[in-house]
Amino acid sequence: MKFGVNILNFGRYATPEHLAGWAAFAEERGFHSAMISDHIAVTPDVAAQYPAPFYDPFATLAWLAGKTSRVELGTTVAVLPYRHPLATARTVANIDNFSGGRMVLGVGVSWPEQEFAALGVPFGKRGAIADEYLEAIIGAWTHDTASFEGRFASYTDVATEPRPVRRPHPPVWGGGASRAAMRRAVRFGQAWHPVYPPLGWLREEGLPALRALAEQEGRQVPAFAPRIRLEVAGLPLPDDERRAGEGSLEQIHSDLEELAAMGAEHVLFDTYRGTPDLLRPPEEEQRMLAEVAEKVVNLEAGTLR
Repeated sequence: MKFGVNILNFGRYATPEHLAGWAAFAEERGFHSAMISDHIAVTPDVAAQYPAPFYDPFATLAWLAGKTSRVELGTTVAVLPYRHPLATARTVANIDNFSGGRMVLGVGVSWPEQEFAALGVPFGKRGAIADEYLEAIIGAWTHDTASFEGRFASYTDVATEPRPVRRPHPPVWGGGASRAAMRRAVRFGQAWHPVYPPLGWLREEGLPALRALAEQEGRQVPAFAPRIRLEVAGLPLPDDERRAGEGSLEQIHSDLEELAAMGAEHVLFDTYRGTPDLLRPPEEEQRMLAEVAEKVVNLEAGTLR
């Protein structure tokens, strides 16, 4: 397995210094990826969970590409309906070039209705927009000159270079746990990227549904790359009160063993506790990640200890 860290690009500790420090930490410690979340308009529904300042993921990743040399960089997840697909395609291709082919595009549709309203994007059509935009993005990545005709975006004879370094294109991780999100990952993605998925649900419902959808679509089952909340506790937590990645080091090890048995190829650790009042200085969160790297996972070997 590969292991990554979620860089917190929002809230009172989000500064250029700390963002650069997160990327340096991920690379120096040997994590395989460093990924960043996405919002454009910090409306009240967004701010209740992800407060300002909120650094743009693509601008930040382009900057961090020049400060790193090995770690993969990506979005967890970019909200597809917020940006014209040509803008997203070109920006991601540029970052893939700047980084020497280290960009991953995690995608989703998000949930803040006020943010959608602020951006003038119809909330009820966000899934259909995301599917269409993703098709348009991949078309722009894979042709020097591209045309596209859709309900929400159209373009003709657009020169798209520079093409991405990775061929045929940067990996797409389809975020979300709904049936529509899983179908999007199957149709367009190289990985399915659910956020905070319960292990029992994954085993009994999520992964069987993903395999069934892949069979229906006549496509390969995408890789399994979950994002889990990491919270190291001094003592074991009751199993019915915790999520995967929360608890003692032994419980976290057991969770990762189960994810590995389910076929997880990449696990992204997220240290954010969910509300602005629980934000911690990056140094505290990085100490927790370092402890997991030292006692639970072998980053160099890509195995558990």
